[in-house]
Amino acid sequence: MKKALITGITGQDGSYLAELLIAKGYEVHGIIRRCSTFNTQRIDHLYTDPHINGTKLFLHYGDLADGVMLMKLLYQIQPDEIYHLGAQSHVRVSFDVPEYTGDITGLGTLRLLEAIREVGLDGKCRFYQASSSEMFGLVQHVPQTEKTPFYPRSPYGCAKVYAYWLTVNYRESYGIHATNGILFNHESPRRGETFVTRKITRAATRIKLGLQDKLYLGNLDAQRDWGYAKEYVEAMWLMLQQDEGDDYVMATNETNSVKEFVIETFNLLDLDWEKYVDYDKRYERPTEVDLLIGDPAKAKKQLGWEPKVKFKGLVKIMVDADLVLAKQELAYKQATNG
Repeated sequence: MKKALITGITGQDGSYLAELLIAKGYEVHGIIRRCSTFNTQRIDHLYTDPHINGTKLFLHYGDLADGVMLMKLLYQIQPDEIYHLGAQSHVRVSFDVPEYTGDITGLGTLRLLEAIREVGLDGKCRFYQASSSEMFGLVQHVPQTEKTPFYPRSPYGCAKVYAYWLTVNYRESYGIHATNGILFNHESPRRGETFVTRKITRAATRIKLGLQDKLYLGNLDAQRDWGYAKEYVEAMWLMLQQDEGDDYVMATNETNSVKEFVIETFNLLDLDWEKYVDYDKRYERPTEVDLLIGDPAKAKKQLGWEPKVKFKGLVKIMVDADLVLAKQELAYKQATNG
């Protein structure tokens, strides 16, 4: 039985990846931060799923700021594959906490790579680094490929560029099977509610049921390449099954604006978006990334991977799921008020 370690296992990607690996027969280990409340809602079902024979999921307290702990964990677990998804991953927030973002998103990757080397797993363990389309920032080529120069426009993007080149450097310096997956925006019903797509679908469904009056957004003109997170974790796994580490763009090769996401969402709910959406400058970034669109041709050729869910299908998946949540919220509110 293969062993996999996932950082960021409680997040959107981590939860989908844990599901996928358990279904493939892996023993899955995840790092979670110690805090006063549990934040494992996205993976709790993996302990109760009747189709899973025995517990194959193990959680360990830890932090990407603690290199000694990372070494101890790797020595204890001896993973065959490491999927490094953990980070301070909110672009707008990175402007407010740039030092923390650099420490966790950038140096956290260094600590993990060093731990692999120090524990002696460099010839045994395969490493996946969750790189980001935000590294392209002020894009130099359209569409963006593995050869497009980086021009990050946020502390988050800068930290991801650092982590990207560390991954390349450890691959070339120490022979580690290390891979960068350059993920373009990927969403799902498990997306955090502070990210713009989920903020939109969550608010629109609540508005539909009279639970909310307005939705406040920043830049509606920003264009993104949006895919379905559940499909993107399949590509992560495929990358680590290759004979050698490499770098791959994961994208749909289509782009839509935030405004188009809003319109599609409200149309699905038979609502006029202009009656409910207002602008709030607090949600603007100091520097904006205007256009992202990736070319996944290399992933298709070498991994046999290409996205099946495109823009409209993705929005519908998210709206349908959030409408269920909104109905549950309304029922609870009516029951408690009644």
